Amino acid sequence: MTKNKLGIIGGSGLYEISGLENLKWKTIKTPWGNPSDQILNFRYKGKDVCFLPRHSRGHKISPTNINFRANIDALKQMGVTDIISVSAVGSLKENLDPGTFVLVDQFIDRTFARTKTFFDQEIVAHVSMAHPTSTGLADVCEQSLKQLKIKYQRGGTYIVMEGPQFSTFAESKLYQSWNADVIGMTNMPEAKLAREAEIRYTTVAMVTDFDCWHPDHEHVDVQMVVKTLIGNAEKAKNMIKLVIENFEQNIKGNDPANNCLDTAIITNPKLMTAKTKNKLKNIAGRVLLKK
Repeated sequence: MTKNKLGIIGGSGLYEISGLENLKWKTIKTPWGNPSDQILNFRYKGKDVCFLPRHSRGHKISPTNINFRANIDALKQMGVTDIISVSAVGSLKENLDPGTFVLVDQFIDRTFARTKTFFDQEIVAHVSMAHPTSTGLADVCEQSLKQLKIKYQRGGTYIVMEGPQFSTFAESKLYQSWNADVIGMTNMPEAKLAREAEIRYTTVAMVTDFDCWHPDHEHVDVQMVVKTLIGNAEKAKNMIKLVIENFEQNIKGNDPANNCLDTAIITNPKLMTAKTKNKLKNIAGRVLLKK
């Protein structure tokens, strides 16, 4: 039986939490290149957890240049079965003011300069993304936010833009017309790759500002974002501690990530070379090594 292990992808400061034990940074090599940073392994309340700084420590990697495939492969190698993605976003709704957390359940992927699959050579797989996040992980995040009395919204659509520039006014109004809730630059193809790796995944989106559609926030600047980001990070640290303690109780047997590759790979096994199967062994070895 697989042991459940939580991985957290987020900003560099999120792991600076009181009570963590056995902190150790580990270098992981992947067939896709280097992940954003070393992976921090630690224990909290008897649970082993992995943390990956998405932009590297010190925020050195632009959203487009994040090696998403290496990040997910590295976490998979570490035995991670569940990912909480903590992400800063802009708001497209009046009621989602800065400081609000959104438990995202849908994405609209508007990125265009990123490799979005592990299955881009020789072996083809089509995983379902109809329901891209884990309701079980969202449940435990919601319980934690309620306990901490943090303002949040359960459910919401996250527009993922390429960046690194912020939206134009016309783009912001367009995304509003699509009834999207928040906008950010990082959760695609992260969520798609987590699904291909059969890792349960959910996003906790932390609103730092209104996008430029809002008359009071027409000129979004980094200083404005960072100020709210610091306050959000303190809330997120407390949420993470509660999530670590309780996430296993919320794992659902019908999560769409569970064994999703069983019906996703379409390529004739006779045409798969050992080289490609070996490259995919961390991600899809469970199914490919049977073929």
